Amino acid sequence: MDLHRRRELRRWSCSLRWVVSGLALVVACCFLSVFASAQDWVKTGTSLGVEKARLAVADFKSSSNDPQNARLLDAFNNTLWNDLDVCGIVELVSKSFYPLQVPAQPTDVNLPAWSAPPPKAGYLAFGNLGVNAGRLTVQGWLYDVTNTQSPLVLGKQYADDAPSEASARVMAHKFADEIIFRLGGGIPGIAESQIYFVSDRSGHKEIWGMDYDGQNQHQITHLGAISLSPRISPDGSRIAFSSLSKSGWEIKMYSLDLNRMVSFPRLGGTNLSPAWSGDGLKLAFSSSRSGEPEIYIADASGGNMLRLTDSKGPDVSPTWNRKTNAQIAFVSGRTGLPQIYMMGTDGTNQQRMTDEGYAVSPNWSPNGQFLTFAWVRKYGPGDPGSSDIYLMDIASKQWVQLTHDGGRNDFPSWSPDGRHIVFQSNRTGTLQIWSMLADGTHAQQLTFTGHSSQPNWSWK
Repeated sequence: MDLHRRRELRRWSCSLRWVVSGLALVVACCFLSVFASAQDWVKTGTSLGVEKARLAVADFKSSSNDPQNARLLDAFNNTLWNDLDVCGIVELVSKSFYPLQVPAQPTDVNLPAWSAPPPKAGYLAFGNLGVNAGRLTVQGWLYDVTNTQSPLVLGKQYADDAPSEASARVMAHKFADEIIFRLGGGIPGIAESQIYFVSDRSGHKEIWGMDYDGQNQHQITHLGAISLSPRISPDGSRIAFSSLSKSGWEIKMYSLDLNRMVSFPRLGGTNLSPAWSGDGLKLAFSSSRSGEPEIYIADASGGNMLRLTDSKGPDVSPTWNRKTNAQIAFVSGRTGLPQIYMMGTDGTNQQRMTDEGYAVSPNWSPNGQFLTFAWVRKYGPGDPGSSDIYLMDIASKQWVQLTHDGGRNDFPSWSPDGRHIVFQSNRTGTLQIWSMLADGTHAQQLTFTGHSSQPNWSWK
């Protein structure tokens, strides 16, 4: 090859590398743009896209000299801060920026000291706590520190005749929810909500409950069997779940009002994954009473059963559109690997929502706009992929990935405000319950003992 041709070849090779690099950059930029766009519509649909209020949360002060105050203040202050930190609608001002004089009551507030740098807060939460004559009292205020004429946004007082850390936590939850309601567009907060889940820490897989932040974990059922898929009723009075009895897998019902099991008819076959309608009048579930597992609905008492699906593959894991009560999403293996489908509550208009991989565990958002589910998008020998939580807009079928290769993630469930999702993950080595904001950020581990799975968030 002569010198001229060698020079031309090098010049062409160099140009090709620039073209390839440029294409890679364009593809990367397009991907980032699409991902950012996807995150934007998630935040818009979950009320996370609005500008966050800048909030200072001063530690509450003692209002009496009772020796219990220090312990109760720690519980109250930590709970209030954590509730507001994870709510997704405020930006908490670092306490290192706070003025030296922290108020305990309205006459102590110096508005310019909080609105000016370094705190530069828009709002200030403050108050006091104390035990007097065996009675715990909390006074709390929320001020708009930029409004010098009428700064009061909220003023609340709480009392309990049995002072304890638990009662201090409850008061903090209540005050946090009041703040979130006012600063978050009138959507109730979730600080007083509950999460129900399966745990084997007692030696058997039983149904457990806990506060939304992982506190107050307690065992609910004591059946000494395998119990799965707890689903709390919309009014919070009953838990439907599946349990293995002598007759096989049956739908069971536990009354939280009565603190005991209540009757539910035996249906025959294998009966799994019950799900409540939004009005609490009906249950959807999977049953093999006629052969293959199919989706059925029945009254909450188990009567007036209606079969909705009739396919060759198994149909399982129904979830209602709690906003309209007119659609049910479910998992079907009719085309091979499990995929997410949707249909009317009479079984009509069945349509496939996912197009590849292995998709399971759908859960419908409170506003009816989104489905969240677990999806292994690349599934098969030599290409196992990973199980991550995804979110899909129902109307457009546009989706976004919320978790990213952090172990196996499954069984997502929406919070009542539509801003959070709880799910199970083995990312730390054992299967535990985690929560995150609905855009995939702010992931937090809630359980640490035994193996905990299949969480379900209360409706309120």
